[in-house]
Amino acid sequence: MLYQSMGTITLASTATVIILIWLGSLRNPFHVIKEFASTLISSRRFLILFITVAGILFINKYELTIEKSMKFQADFTPWIFGIEGHFVKNLQEFFYNPIITEICVFFYVIVFQSLLIASIGVYLLNKNKLFVYATCFAIVINYVVAIPFYLFFPVNEVWSYPLSGVTFHMLDVFPLFEKLYRPLSGLDNCFPSLHTSISVTIMLLAVRSGNLHWRLITTISATIVVFSIFYLGIHWVTDMIAGSLLGITASTLGIYWARLTLNKEQGLHKKRSKAVDLSY
Repeated sequence: MLYQSMGTITLASTATVIILIWLGSLRNPFHVIKEFASTLISSRRFLILFITVAGILFINKYELTIEKSMKFQADFTPWIFGIEGHFVKNLQEFFYNPIITEICVFFYVIVFQSLLIASIGVYLLNKNKLFVYATCFAIVINYVVAIPFYLFFPVNEVWSYPLSGVTFHMLDVFPLFEKLYRPLSGLDNCFPSLHTSISVTIMLLAVRSGNLHWRLITTISATIVVFSIFYLGIHWVTDMIAGSLLGITASTLGIYWARLTLNKEQGLHKKRSKAVDLSY
């Protein structure tokens, strides 16, 4: 029932976001709407940053359309397989269990995207403006780096490579995946793994934020998501390593740029305060 349509997936994701914000902040999750609107109105820089995040996600949505219009054709999958061999196949066979499949699909499809939204909500409710900005910057970095690779370094999902011997376990639970979800996730958009990079990004930001509840939640989620990309037969180890490095870089730069942005905001507020005082 959960994976019969994008509508039910959206409802499940919305419910998951609400639960995650509540667990991560220990506050009323619905208050995040007020905090978001207040921050959006009071900070021009946050408004610009939010528009940038929305813009990069929009571009990612149409990446497949851009790719189809390009004449560039390449396939680096055989090269990756030559390096890794049957690692994913062996992992699948060792851990296979229908219950594990259910859990992995839920985290890959529902929890992953929910954490992306919930992270900003948690930091907003905790009045942690630095990490609200850092999360937004880090999201942009992840996609800005990944999209060119998807366009010019195409690597197919493991299960689709005939010699891999890997089963696409996603279809065991989500049989309509190719019809409903595939338009959002290209078959050759493997390197780097965005599921890995964003999960690692969110986890590292949570660790540095000092929020113990959120750190535990994001660490558990990142662990399961990274395991899921192999278990479900989607990503190669190379994708995961590149995604992890991207996540580390994005979280580090995200915090750095967030600090710079907040320092500029504070400097601007001080100048305005002095101007007001002098006018009196």
